[in-house]
Amino acid sequence: MKRYAKQEPISSAVTVAVVQAASVAFDRKRTLAKALDLTRDAAKQGAKLVLFPEAFISGYPRGLDFGAVVGWRTDAGREDFKRYFESAVEVPSPTVDALSKAARTNSVYLVMGVIERERGTLYCCVLFFAPDGTFLGKHRKVMPTASERLIWGYGDGSTLPVFDTPLGKLGAVICWENYMPLLRTFMYSQGIEIYCAPTADHRPTWSATMQHIATEGRCFVLGCNQFNRRRDFPKNYATAFGEKPDTVLSRGGSCIVSPFGEFLAGPNFEDESILVAELDRGLLPKAKFDFDAVGHYSRPDIFRLLVDDQPKPPVATLSSQTKSRKAQ
Repeated sequence: MKRYAKQEPISSAVTVAVVQAASVAFDRKRTLAKALDLTRDAAKQGAKLVLFPEAFISGYPRGLDFGAVVGWRTDAGREDFKRYFESAVEVPSPTVDALSKAARTNSVYLVMGVIERERGTLYCCVLFFAPDGTFLGKHRKVMPTASERLIWGYGDGSTLPVFDTPLGKLGAVICWENYMPLLRTFMYSQGIEIYCAPTADHRPTWSATMQHIATEGRCFVLGCNQFNRRRDFPKNYATAFGEKPDTVLSRGGSCIVSPFGEFLAGPNFEDESILVAELDRGLLPKAKFDFDAVGHYSRPDIFRLLVDDQPKPPVATLSSQTKSRKAQ
C-alpha cells in the first residue's frame, strides 16, 4: 500500500493583514524598524499573514530619473543610484534575520517587498517567512516596468514559488507582472489560493485588476501599496512631483478581494493603514464550481503553456552543473 505524507490541517478561516504604509526611503535601518512595528500591530489584530508593499525596504524611487537619458548618465544620477544600492537588502543578511525573527515573534506568515542586492545588480523582490521564522524563499520580479528597467535586473523562472501552508497555498506576483496573463496562468496551475500582489500602482484601475485576478484565479487576492507623501523622502530627493511636503506621491489603493471578486477590505486611497479581513476558505471550492482556468474551463487540446523554471545564471561552472543534475 502506498503511504502518503501527513498533510498539515488547512484552516477554514484565515485572518490576513495588508499594510499600507510609507517606507523611509533609502534608509534600510529605519524602514526595517517601521516594518517590525507594523508587523506587531497587524498580529495584535489577529492577522496570521501580513503583507507589505512592493519595494518597502527600502523604497520605491517614484519620480527619480537617476540622471539618465539615451546615451548619457549624469554624476548626480550615479550618486542617486549609489544611495539606492547601499540601502538595498542582501539575501542572506542581518536584515533578513530580523524579518525572520519578526515572523517568529509574532507567529505570522510575513510577505515583505524589498529591493534585493546581489553583486552589482538590484532586483525588485518579495521575501516569504513562516511563523516559526523559516525563510521560505523569494520571488524576483521578472519584468520591471518602463524606467524601472534602468535600476532593476530581471528575475527568472526559478523564483515563481507557491508555498503550501496551513493557511492555504501562498504566492506573490509583483505590480505589473499581474498584467502578464501567462505568468498568472502559471500561478493558477500551482493551485494558488492566497495571491499576494504588492504594487506601486495607485490608479483607480488597479482595484479592477485585483477584482479580475480574484475572479479569474478563483483565489483570494491581497493588493498592497504604499501611501506616502513628499515628506517621507529625503530633502535632497529630486522628484518630478514637486517639493511641497504634503504632496501625495503614492495614494495606496490597497485591498483584499474574495474569489468572487468582492472587496473584503478597501480599497483605501486615504491614508496609512492596516487593512484586515477574514478569509473564508469555504469560498474556494464554491468559486471553482463554475470556473477553473487551469482545470475544467481550460482547453489544453488548443492552448498549452510551457514554463522554464530553471535558474539562468550568467556564469555556470562544470561543477555547478553536475550538482544541479544530481539534485534533479
